Amino acid sequence: MRIMLDRLLNRLIATGTLDVIWPDGSRSRYKGDPGPRASMAIHDNATVRRLAISPGMALGEAYMNGQITPVDGSIHDVLHILMANIETAAHRVPMLRAEATLNRIARPLVQMNNARKARRNVAHHYDLNGRLYSLFLDRDRQYSCGYFPRGDETIDEAQIAKKRHIAAKLLLDRPGLTVLDIGCGWGGMALTLARDYGARVTGITLSAEQLAAARARAAAEGLADRVAFELIDYRAVDRRFDRIVSVGMFEHVGLPNYQPYFDTLARCLNPDGVALVHAIGRFDGPAGTSPWLAKYIFPGGYSPALSEVFGPIERSGLRTTDMEILRLHYAKTLNHWRRRFAANRDTIAALYDERFCRMFEFYLAGAELAFTVQDHMVFQVQLAHRQEAVPLTRDYITDFERHRARQTA
Repeated sequence: MRIMLDRLLNRLIATGTLDVIWPDGSRSRYKGDPGPRASMAIHDNATVRRLAISPGMALGEAYMNGQITPVDGSIHDVLHILMANIETAAHRVPMLRAEATLNRIARPLVQMNNARKARRNVAHHYDLNGRLYSLFLDRDRQYSCGYFPRGDETIDEAQIAKKRHIAAKLLLDRPGLTVLDIGCGWGGMALTLARDYGARVTGITLSAEQLAAARARAAAEGLADRVAFELIDYRAVDRRFDRIVSVGMFEHVGLPNYQPYFDTLARCLNPDGVALVHAIGRFDGPAGTSPWLAKYIFPGGYSPALSEVFGPIERSGLRTTDMEILRLHYAKTLNHWRRRFAANRDTIAALYDERFCRMFEFYLAGAELAFTVQDHMVFQVQLAHRQEAVPLTRDYITDFERHRARQTA
């Protein structure tokens, strides 16, 4: 199997240099054009075999289990060179092309997220110990892409800017508007819209841990009369709202459910209302979710190509009134999270264990690199029933943000 993995790496590495220390202590160097450098040690022959047969799953599992370790660097360094080359490797490495094709074919089955499966998937990741997220997220626990107008914001500044940017696109220009927050997380967005913009918000989630935290926050801030949090699937909502916002939740909907999702938005949005969906997407067209990510981090999750999103929107009867691509904003966000996780690693290991820490390190490093060297991005699509629901030009977004920023300075 070493011969097989050696051939795979020889074909894969066209840019940069990867050094591999094999279980017997011997070394191999895989070198292409100038680029990133990394070294890793493989500690047993069983891991060599798994990497040769199923690299997409085996690499993450081997790092979690301590069966591979970075040498003179981090797992981010190792993933950097591997992921940068995978992005351009389809014509060089038939195995990787076949693995990607199988992942794509399996999408309808693994993403069949009915209400019961959706709740189980959400619990897998979001019902972890709440203290974990407080140790690497911002103060408001925004577990989605921040917004970096300057580029050098702190994570707290970037998340405040993100919420302001979304509020501008929702045209929260007067108090009393009703808002549905689909996938409300720990309540930060809903509480901000109620406290700072006078909205009356209903936040929905499938995470019992997040629900309890959000309700406690609303009570502590004296906002329980303006914000209600419910444990309910989006498909079960039976009321209409002036505004609908969904941040970082669409990635959990699953391809077979895109039409019900946008049909729900159309049904629940008032005739003159505005909706905003903020989600991870991909530039390069339809693909599949990493099998490791689907097993250990986000079961049932998928980041779609825009070509997969606009068909269901069109069939729902909603009009796309604005579209924005946030390219490297999530890479910056994840870099903040990765560094904060590292700074609090000992505390997190005490909450869980070393294997959990390595799992999260692999996830955060891989996610950051998906935005820097691969095809991931974030899109914000604004939707309405009527074209006149929003102003003719986008100036209102910048004007709103600047006005609010001056008020809070």
